Amino acid sequence: MKRLTALLIASVMFHAPVASSQEMHSHPAPEKLGKVSFATSCAPKVARDFERAVALLHSFAYTASEKAFSDVASADPACAMAHWGIAMSYFHELWSPPDPDELAKGEAETEKASRLRVRTERERLFIAAIAAYYRDADHVPPATRAKAYEAAMATAAKRYPADTEIQVFYALSLVATAAPEDKSHANQKRAGAILEPIYRDHPDHPGVAHYLIHTYDSTELAPRGLAAARAYSKIAPSAPHALHMPSHIFTRLGLWDESITSNVAARAAAHSQGDLGEELHAMDYLTYAYLQRGRRADAEGVVRSLSTMGIQAGSDFKAGYAATAMAVRLAMEGRQWDMASNLQPKASSSPEVAAIVYWARAVAQARAGHPQAADPDIAKLETCRQQLTAGGKTYWATQVEILSQESKAWQLAAQSHPDQAIEGLRLAADLEDGIEKLPLTPGPIIPAREQLGDLLLETHRPQEALEAYRLALAAAPGRRGALSGAAQAADAIGDTRTASQMRTLLSK
Repeated sequence: MKRLTALLIASVMFHAPVASSQEMHSHPAPEKLGKVSFATSCAPKVARDFERAVALLHSFAYTASEKAFSDVASADPACAMAHWGIAMSYFHELWSPPDPDELAKGEAETEKASRLRVRTERERLFIAAIAAYYRDADHVPPATRAKAYEAAMATAAKRYPADTEIQVFYALSLVATAAPEDKSHANQKRAGAILEPIYRDHPDHPGVAHYLIHTYDSTELAPRGLAAARAYSKIAPSAPHALHMPSHIFTRLGLWDESITSNVAARAAAHSQGDLGEELHAMDYLTYAYLQRGRRADAEGVVRSLSTMGIQAGSDFKAGYAATAMAVRLAMEGRQWDMASNLQPKASSSPEVAAIVYWARAVAQARAGHPQAADPDIAKLETCRQQLTAGGKTYWATQVEILSQESKAWQLAAQSHPDQAIEGLRLAADLEDGIEKLPLTPGPIIPAREQLGDLLLETHRPQEALEAYRLALAAAPGRRGALSGAAQAADAIGDTRTASQMRTLLSK
């Protein structure tokens, strides 16, 4: 592969030129997606357009990248790699798996790529890798097919150790197939070892900065991702996802003002481009950050705006999750039990999305002193867990099990069984601590360890409560509820120094 060159993609605009002669000098800003060099055997006339499509793909602008690769295929019908790119645009590795329509389209594109003359071994390896993902999609689970793609990319990476694009796509496949329960972050560390040297040599590559953020999106690794987080939005400011992604690291480190700035920009950009899923994703992170910063009125404004957006929860998992989680966060972070008790899941919500509403209602009823009223929602949580288990969605089944344990614990507390309640929340916290979150969310609505601190404080065990809050803050720095609870617990045991420290952190 040729050396990565400084190719600034700036030739295509998001908006059509103005028609008025009086406005002929008023042009939108040029598109900026970063610097990518991806040599292919396609016609030279499509080289720049192909690289632009790859840059879009690296920023998860999947609809735009699919169109861009399709335009390349139209301009050069012999370009097999254009069909590789279209198939990659349906893959979206770190999000929910392709739906049946996307699977069918992706498989068709890999077949087209395979039928065309592929002139280089490198291109054959790229095409073979995506073909491995789509093969037998009707019978093989998505996670197994993702592992097959990763294995194929590992072969390519071994064959071409100096090829930037192969190495970058291989690193992403490692992150995508990392086991959520692997708290050693082995795959992420392997990906980081690949990406860091490339980032030093090519600091304007959008995929490298982007995938470093995903690589380091964990409590353990987040400090390593701060440089990439602060760079990515400047590398590819035309991509709404690039404006949002820095907030994954900011959230992990409790940098709420930076998260707010990131998601305000991402929300506006996504709205202007008609990307509802990305807009809602940014709004969820924005709501979370506003609440941690104590800006409840701003969070309420974001949630109110949902009513005008015409969201169909069942049609898009990413959109449905964010739209549901925002309202739940607002009620539960503010301990607005009446508000939480009246929440309703959106029509056609998947079990993992509906479950957070059932959890909120069950916990709210219990904490408002109506433990028996929690029974129906606790039963619904069990139904959701069973549905997810039957569907092979192990990760989400575990998440719903955590929600169920929390709900039952608060019900027990309301029924005057504090020891059993505390034990239940300890089990939920241990289970939650043992599994990483997905990129879909900034984190649990209320971390189980923080809830444990709340219960211990309410049952007059301030020393144990303080320890629980400290552990919660180690996992999720800067959370307002944990800081406030820790200050109260410290007051109760006469630890004025810790109480002062916690209140200082609250005021920052």
